Amino acid sequence: MKEAYEAKKWGFVPDYARLDIIYTHGGVFMDTDVEMVRSFDPLLKLPGFAGFQDAEQVNFGQGFGAEPGNPVIKALKDSYEAKHFLKEDGTLDLTPSPRLNTDTLVETCGLAANGTYQETDGMTVFPTEYFCPKSFSDGVIRKTKNTYSIHHFDASWFSDESKRKLLESWEHKQKRLKKLKRRKVFGGFFRKLFGDARWEHIKQKILKGR
Repeated sequence: MKEAYEAKKWGFVPDYARLDIIYTHGGVFMDTDVEMVRSFDPLLKLPGFAGFQDAEQVNFGQGFGAEPGNPVIKALKDSYEAKHFLKEDGTLDLTPSPRLNTDTLVETCGLAANGTYQETDGMTVFPTEYFCPKSFSDGVIRKTKNTYSIHHFDASWFSDESKRKLLESWEHKQKRLKKLKRRKVFGGFFRKLFGDARWEHIKQKILKGR
């Protein structure tokens, strides 16, 4: 945190501070660009909570809470204490906190980085609709009955090049998903038309002919 402050990279300073404060005192944290749309009271019964910002990464800046001494928050806090913001070659480690925090959750807490509801040791992680219904790809807010807050992010921690690559990756995944859905629909149709065994034979011939 001190190295980030001295480098005047203000956005990285709270990444550790918020973990240290919540671990010591307990409570709820959210960035200034988060809009609450309903009370967090039901979540306060949990030993800890956070949420995915997309299908792969958990973002603690969009809102999280925990009891004092929470083991997951400690693991996240310790991961920062074991690394330097200023690298040995003189460059800065500008890896965004969602990436760092998610890696720690996967490695030390057994989290599956797939955007689904999960309960780890001391932490409940919710899907995007709970704390981040705003889509990174198109900026559209898709609020549901489960939404507690909206993270009105501008993704300022990403460079323009990083944003471009992330958007291209998301678009590629969407196209692939649509393609797989089409295959499933047509596959079901031809399976009924030819029968299971005959369709499998035809499908293998098609695949070999590519």
